[in-house]
Amino acid sequence: MNEHDIHTKIQQLIATEHKLRTETQSGEIDPDTEKAQLASLEHALDQCWDLLRQRRARIDAGKDPDTATANTVDQVEGYLQ
Repeated sequence: MNEHDIHTKIQQLIATEHKLRTETQSGEIDPDTEKAQLASLEHALDQCWDLLRQRRARIDAGKDPDTATANTVDQVEGYLQ
């Protein structure tokens, strides 16, 4: 996945998040469904941002950014802030 692909995926996930929130506000879906789907979206977004940071770090280090791989949700969510 190149940077353009990652940015596209991030924008798609954000659009899905906005749609989900709108559907919840209009009563089309229940809050429990929204909560579960939002958690999934947030995990996917975190993985995308992590992959993007890995690619940029490799570029800064003079390495091939295409060798960056997506980390698991557990790895990404376990990072210390």
